Amino acid sequence: MNFLDGVLLTVFNTIVCLVLPKVLSVIFATKTQDQVTVPSPPAIASSDSSSEIPTFSEVIPAPSRVSV
Repeated sequence: MNFLDGVLLTVFNTIVCLVLPKVLSVIFATKTQDQVTVPSPPAIASSDSSSEIPTFSEVIPAPSRVSV
């Protein structure tokens, strides 16, 4: 394979790699436009107004020590 063949193959491969994802996204976008969109669920308000984050020692109790 000549140097020129390698360059042309590289340029062709680069063009295909850049163009193919865009072409596929356009094709799949037209197919999904026909589908019904699902509405997003409503936001749930939190009843807990505390914004404090407990520390690790508050969440996990210390192990009990047994004397032998």
